[in-house]
Amino acid sequence: MKTRHNIRLTSSEITQLWAAYMNDSMAVCVLEYFVNKVEDTEIHPVLEYTLELSLAHIEKISKILQNENYPIPIGFDQEQDVDVHAPRLYSDTFFLRFIKQMGQLGMNAYSLAVALSARDDVYDYFSECLSESNKLHKMACKVLLSKGLYIRPPYLPTPDKADFVQKQKFLTGWFGERRPITGIEIAHLFANTQRNALGIATLLGFAQTAKSKEVEQYMVRGSKISSKHVEVFNSILRENDLSAPMTWNTDVMDSTTYVFSDKLMMFQVAALNGIGIGYYGASMGTSPRRDLGAHYARLIAEVGLYAEDGTNMMINNGWLERPPQATDREELINI
Repeated sequence: MKTRHNIRLTSSEITQLWAAYMNDSMAVCVLEYFVNKVEDTEIHPVLEYTLELSLAHIEKISKILQNENYPIPIGFDQEQDVDVHAPRLYSDTFFLRFIKQMGQLGMNAYSLAVALSARDDVYDYFSECLSESNKLHKMACKVLLSKGLYIRPPYLPTPDKADFVQKQKFLTGWFGERRPITGIEIAHLFANTQRNALGIATLLGFAQTAKSKEVEQYMVRGSKISSKHVEVFNSILRENDLSAPMTWNTDVMDSTTYVFSDKLMMFQVAALNGIGIGYYGASMGTSPRRDLGAHYARLIAEVGLYAEDGTNMMINNGWLERPPQATDREELINI
């Protein structure tokens, strides 16, 4: 039997719980719509399972926060932020790829949350979420494989023996003879292409159905940025005679009817921007070739500027919910 200690939640724990609640409340709205529209009998159970997870997460996080007398985030509401009866906006294949990406992002986010947690209940909760995300990712992959939709990264030749790098040209990028890209560089280029391809499709659907002209233009701008990034990554793969994954624009239907609120769409794009910058940073850190590092640095700056503009839009429209933050001592003193 575990002894209950009156240990307050740390800044890391409360922030991870707050962010998880926000993401799950958004996910419930999106998944309710997906479940209402999906037709494929193999994909439907995957969506149902994902929805059940998000609903359970909201309930568990709410209990933890209530026990701490910490306010529950406003998040998103199924009545105000989505119309589940709106016409179909995306294909069933898009739904499945979206869920696969959710599983992958969940594994990354929850592994960090576990590492940042110490209190038993929070640690156990995020550990459970990590296991669930792993299961979800596997479920989505199995269905993609069974339908012949899983896109595998390129294969590498098998070397005759293990070896060491002998010359500094291993780092050469812009000038001199460039070496072939390494396996880890290929993995990041391929994965970043796939994430951006899904982003393009997502943003195109958002642009078609946004209520505000400002939000519509922001989504169009984002899809163009993602398209440019896809071309950068694919050009490097093609230069090395490697296949590049295709985009999924055809998974977006021609509906222009309201589906998700502008607030929800802007929140999701803000989350994608943050995730994208994080993945680009990891890619840059594992890509020794100088030109690849320079590409990632430039693309990070571009996404950062786009993200800042989006944050300003959210603030101006009253859509940006305040995250947990430190006490402003100067403000307290001045009162």
